[in-house]
Amino acid sequence: MKTRRWVLGGLGVGGVGAAVSALAAYRFIPKSFWIRYWEDMQRDILPPPARPDLSKWSDRGVHVAWLGHSTVLIKMDGFTFVTDPVFSAKAGIHFGPFSFGIKRLVYPALKLEELPRVDAVLLSHAHMDHFDIPSLRRLESAERQVVTAWETSDLLRVSRYRQVHELRWGQKQQVGPVSVQALEVNHWGARMRTDNYRGYNGYLLDNGKHRVLFAGDTAITDAFKQVRTLRGIDAAIFPIGAYNPWIRVHCTPEQAWKMGQDAGAEFLVPVHHQTFVLSREPRTEPIERFLTCAGARDERVPVRTVGHQFSI
Repeated sequence: MKTRRWVLGGLGVGGVGAAVSALAAYRFIPKSFWIRYWEDMQRDILPPPARPDLSKWSDRGVHVAWLGHSTVLIKMDGFTFVTDPVFSAKAGIHFGPFSFGIKRLVYPALKLEELPRVDAVLLSHAHMDHFDIPSLRRLESAERQVVTAWETSDLLRVSRYRQVHELRWGQKQQVGPVSVQALEVNHWGARMRTDNYRGYNGYLLDNGKHRVLFAGDTAITDAFKQVRTLRGIDAAIFPIGAYNPWIRVHCTPEQAWKMGQDAGAEFLVPVHHQTFVLSREPRTEPIERFLTCAGARDERVPVRTVGHQFSI
């Protein structure tokens, strides 16, 4: 495992100088971003619309709670994952007490300190709205494992976790009682503009009894057909927002629904919406369109807003 340490806080060595260099990378961002950024400065972050009740979760079966954006708590027969943990008020660059980035619309459904025991962290790729350095610092533990995409472990303080596993597409890693397989998705993995060598994954979790799919971030792809078997997928977690105008790298709700069907999923958990303003579509449009896809079978979409949970 690589132990490169040229990255500090996900940026680079040099403290304030690193922050300045990172901010310089944003000089090509369009004017619309800056307008939205200053608008964000004026508004408050709202409380989450719902809060999961983890007291109802047993050590049997599959339990899922959407905490916001792509952060999902998954418990499979007593073993718990958290995906792409972002608990910060902003997704972006952090240095000391200061942060620069997009501001949340709503707080996470649970505070980081309210999480139950987390056995493993799944990181799909290095984008700042999926790979939040302050959250990952607080999750460091000698008892906890991390599964991440290739060429991304240098962003972590590897020695402070029990193990950190970098996976390429198709590779598998046993994490406790669960086999984790990295899946090909249609996205990209660079954190800044120049490190486009970084990987990007979806994941299939399989403990022999249950299978859960976390698609990470993806545009439309046929790749999820490969995970369909006679066993099926208990729950599939797909992104449904940020497609206008970023359709090349983010799927529409209809495309997410199709990929869920390709995978043979029984329940679908739509994420990557209602948390940050990343694109132009109206805030509730993604979930409305996704539920239209479900039609009369809308019970297959048990999670619809931040804080919703369900159990199998």
